[in-house]
Order: sequence, then C-alpha cells, then structure tokens
Amino acid sequence: MHRRQILTGVSALSAAAIVTPVSAKDRYPRVATRAGPVEGFVKGGISTFLGIRYGIAPRFQPPIPLPVSKQVYKADHYGLSSPQSGRADIGISEDCLFLNIWTPDASPRKKRPVMFYIHGGAYNGGSGSDPLYDGTNLAAHGDVVVVTVNHRLNVFGYLYLARFERLLRGGANASLLEHTPLRFSGNCGQMDLHLALSWVRDNISGFGGDPDNVMVFGQSGGGAKIATMMATPAAKGLFHRAATMSGQQVTASGPGNACLRAEAFLKTLGLKPDADGLAAVQNLPMQALVDALKTPDPVIGKGNVYMGPVLDETILFRHPFYPDAPAQSHHIPMIIGNTKGETRGFLGGNPKNFELSWDDLPNKLPPEYRVDIDPYLVVDTYRKLYPTMSPSDVFFAATTAGRSWRGAIIEAEERAKAGAKTFVYQENWPTPKDGGRLGALHTIEIPLVFRNTGVEGAITTNTPEAQHMADLFSDTFIAFARTGSPQTTALPEWKPYSLPNRETMLMDLKPEMANDPRSEERKLFEKVPFIQQGT
Repeated sequence: MHRRQILTGVSALSAAAIVTPVSAKDRYPRVATRAGPVEGFVKGGISTFLGIRYGIAPRFQPPIPLPVSKQVYKADHYGLSSPQSGRADIGISEDCLFLNIWTPDASPRKKRPVMFYIHGGAYNGGSGSDPLYDGTNLAAHGDVVVVTVNHRLNVFGYLYLARFERLLRGGANASLLEHTPLRFSGNCGQMDLHLALSWVRDNISGFGGDPDNVMVFGQSGGGAKIATMMATPAAKGLFHRAATMSGQQVTASGPGNACLRAEAFLKTLGLKPDADGLAAVQNLPMQALVDALKTPDPVIGKGNVYMGPVLDETILFRHPFYPDAPAQSHHIPMIIGNTKGETRGFLGGNPKNFELSWDDLPNKLPPEYRVDIDPYLVVDTYRKLYPTMSPSDVFFAATTAGRSWRGAIIEAEERAKAGAKTFVYQENWPTPKDGGRLGALHTIEIPLVFRNTGVEGAITTNTPEAQHMADLFSDTFIAFARTGSPQTTALPEWKPYSLPNRETMLMDLKPEMANDPRSEERKLFEKVPFIQQGT
C-alpha cells in the first residue's frame, strides 16, 4: 500500500471516529401531549408528526376529546380523510379527526408562530394530507410550526337534522337548549375544527409552537370555514390571526334551506324525516351516505346537494358577515385575498369556454356568476371597459367578479366600517401552465404560500418566476403570522383596507399597491344582492 493511500485511510478513519451518531431521540422526536405521548420522525431537518388523532367523531354528533393514554402514539403516516365521493387517491373513514404537524424543533425551548391550515374543497371534499399542503418547506423557511387538519365534511359534518328531531319531540314545546342527539348535526364539521384548535392550544407548546400566536389560514372552502368561525362564539379565543385565500362566507345556510336539503338527501336514501328515518340514517353504512351525495340540490336547482354551516341557533347564531362584520373578531388582524381569474379554475377545464362568441354570453353568464343581473348589461359594460377582451375573457372576468370576488369585497368593506384591521390582496400573476390561458386562477396561491411549486401537479409549475412568487407569498404569510402585518421588504407599503380607498396589494412579479382596483366591475355587481349557495 502506498503512503498516500495509508494517510487517506487514516484520515477517513479519524473523520468517522469524530462523527456523532444520530440518536433515536433525534430521529424519532417524542412529545408529551395531554392525551399521551406522540412520536414522529425527521424529514428534511423538520420534525414531522402525521396523523395525530385529536378526537372521536360519533355520526351527526359533536366530536369527543381523546381519553388519556400512556401508550406512545406513532405519528408516522397520514390519517384517514372524511368520507367523500370522487377521491380514490385517499383513504376515507368516519373516523377522520386527525392533524399533522411540521416543526423545526419539537420542544418547548422556543415559541414559534403557529400556522394552522384548513383545506379547501368547499364543505364537500378535500384532505389535509394533500401533497400541496406538506408543511416541510414552509416550516423550514419561516421558522414556524405548520399544522394541517382533517375534519368531517358534507353530510357527515353538515346534515341538518335538528329541526326534524325537535318536531318529533314536541315542536314549539321542545326547548332549543335540550341536549338531543342530533342538536348539533348541522355544524359538526365546524365543531371538529374548534376541537382541533383547542388541541393546538393545549399541546402545541411541546412542539415548539406558541399557543398565544395561532394563525388560521385556508383556501376556498378553508377560507369560508374561517370566516364562519370568526362569527361563532364557540371558536372565540382559539386563534389570533386569520388569512383567507379565495374563500369567503358572507351568509351561512338558512335552516329552512338546510331542512329542504336534508329531506331531499333522506329521500334519495328511501327515508322520510320521521322517527324511523332519523334512526335509520344514523346507522346506515358509510358508503350508502357517500353514494347519496349525488342528490340534486333542491334549492339551487342544479348540481349535487350542498352542505355547509347552518344558522342553527345552537352553534351559529348569526351569519358570518351579514349584516356586518362580527364584533367578536374585530380585534383579529385578517388577510382577505382573491385571484384575478378565479373562475378559470372552475370553468377553464372546458375547452368550449375558450371559444365563446358574443351571442353565447347572455345564456352562459347567469348560471355562473350566480346573481340576478341583466347579462346584456354585463356584456355591454365589459366591452366598454375592456375593448380588447374576447368573449371568453369577458366570461371568465364577469363570473369571477359576480361569483367569487364580490364576497371578498363585502367582507373587507364590513371590517373596514368596523375599524377592524384588514389587508387585502389580488393575485395577478398568471400560471405559465397550458400556455398561460388559465391565468391567475383559483388555487394558484396554495403552492406559493407552502413553497411547494416543485410538487408534482402544482398548478404554478416550478419556473424561476413561480419560485419568486413563492418567496413573495410565503414571506408575506410568515410575516403576518409573526407580527399581524403582512409587510415585507419585498413589498411596497401595504396599507390596511379602508373606505373609500379600498387599498389592495396586487401580487405579481412586481407587486403594486392600488386603490379600488377594477372599481367599475365592483360597482356593476354591487347593485344586486350577493347570493351564496347556502342561502
């Protein structure tokens, strides 16, 4: 053996001798919770805990906190998701109350901001285990604790049976305060979220999070769930900042409409809203209820039956943002955001929508912008405002303004009237996917905020421009979680939303602050009442 080889070998042995072995404690961090110890794993330098059970979900009843157990809970894989149709890629079960945690350090040595994400999918579908919601990159970049959650959806979380049960118990003579089995059925999905946030409050310090600095954020249905919680007394004090992305809930489902939907759903199952029917629906196989989700909606007149939070006078006592912004949340800083081309995410999958003529629009527009306004007036207004727009461009712009953006404006305006600190953005950057024709569509912020543009299937793609937008969005949300302000050095001065200025941050490769953007579109649609699916 040559001398150089000998020296090289000695050096390698010496280096090996001084390497500190990674202990099982470092590879498999363990945290004591009030319900017992949980053990996770380390991925990408981040302590990861998947599928932590936070409660038990009896059908159509409030969730139950976990009993204490001394057995170590292995949090090494995602838990099951709420029953839903059309998602063969995820495991589903009524036993679906699980949350996931990513933290730079699973110990109470430091109190980091907690970013609690609520998934979209309306109130009908979705899962906190979607790869786009993996919190590794966000936790590492922002030195924050990220939490995602599963909860009950559709009929399992929002089937309103309380009024039928009350009628069987004496109607007007039956007290609303009576603790009947189905009293909370219309809002069980929301109660699951309350329980998950209570779990975070009680346990997150062991994961390095600050229980006094919890930010809830969510996209689409997740944002709507947050808007609802801001008006729900049972959720008071469970979070300290809120950010909604393309998700607003001005009004909840009225109890009358909720009854119509429940009755239609029961009819699909071959049941009536009587004693036998209520008993049967509580015991039918899960799959029978999932199959019945195809019930046509009796209120809207098209599409599958809608289920969402109900003005039940038991959990929810007022509409989320009607007639005003809820006083219980005035002190909570809030981000309200939407994308410039929301409905390209809903309607852009149909190639025919990119080939429309002017003659097509009067019939195509009303079902999609969901408000009662003359379509000829809408078309004429847009052609005058934007002469270069094609009929398809007008279709997407008008449906976005009437159907999605309008709710965000109402929420921001009501909070401005109350003096509640609110920061508004409009996502303008278009995805380059599919030649750019999808524009700034619904869901585009998700991979940006989570810094997951490299995830397979991310609508943003993973171009340098997408990564730049991810820096802008994630830094903004991290700053907001930490301080209650979204201001970063990469943004111009971000002023809170006020009237009549309507300050709005236009999020693009070069962000800009604008007053009342698309003002003429706003004025066009504000002349008619805004209608959500629930009402």
